[in-house]
Amino acid sequence: MLPAEAVKVPKSVAVIMDGNGRWAAERGLPRSAGHKRGAESVRAVTRSCARLGVEELTLYAFSTENWQRPAHETRMLMALLKRYLIAERDELMSNGIVLRAIGELERLPEAVQRAYRETRDMSADNGGMVLRLALSYGARQEIFRAAQGMARLAIADPRAYEALNSEDFRGFLYDPRMRDPDLLIRTSYERRLSNFLLWQLSYAELYVTRAHWPDFREPELLEAFSDFAARERRYGGLIEPAPRAEEDA
Repeated sequence: MLPAEAVKVPKSVAVIMDGNGRWAAERGLPRSAGHKRGAESVRAVTRSCARLGVEELTLYAFSTENWQRPAHETRMLMALLKRYLIAERDELMSNGIVLRAIGELERLPEAVQRAYRETRDMSADNGGMVLRLALSYGARQEIFRAAQGMARLAIADPRAYEALNSEDFRGFLYDPRMRDPDLLIRTSYERRLSNFLLWQLSYAELYVTRAHWPDFREPELLEAFSDFAARERRYGGLIEPAPRAEEDA
């Protein structure tokens, strides 16, 4: 693996953080231990990405489907999320990180919403990397809500609606400022998108690792970045070969 300073760093990274429960089960520990250890990986990876020059890091922290988990586990996850949002304030501020979130945030417990708003507002003027948490998030719901927004515009201002193009659709998503991720990382060797950023990931490079999220730290991150650096990103086009130098007559 190349040293950190030699790795080509993607501007925008998205991560599906899998394997907290499996990490705990393999060690005979309760699932809560895996989630707590996973929170340490969030801190470590966020710090590394900010230091390496990533501009946006989006973490799939809690999906709309996760609400179907047993009530005691969702309560534990919400309590852990609240503690994280409060405990990481100094870390965010010292690293100049801007916190944002996407998803059906209104479904979160009020105490979690309040902790998020306070941390978001505190970090809003930081000039560094954006850390975006996908909370109570589902991509199909995001796209559906965006379509509803366009329908309302069509009724209110048909001329403005007719002037829209496909890129304008971004303005109706949860965070119109979000860059399309260059790289999607998924841990624990799961190989599906799981309703995550279906619009934004259209041209992302995919990287899957066997490491469970609680074991994913800077060395694993650099492996992903090294793999990314070796890709040829064509966006549906072709890369013309370099012209051959003419031989001397």
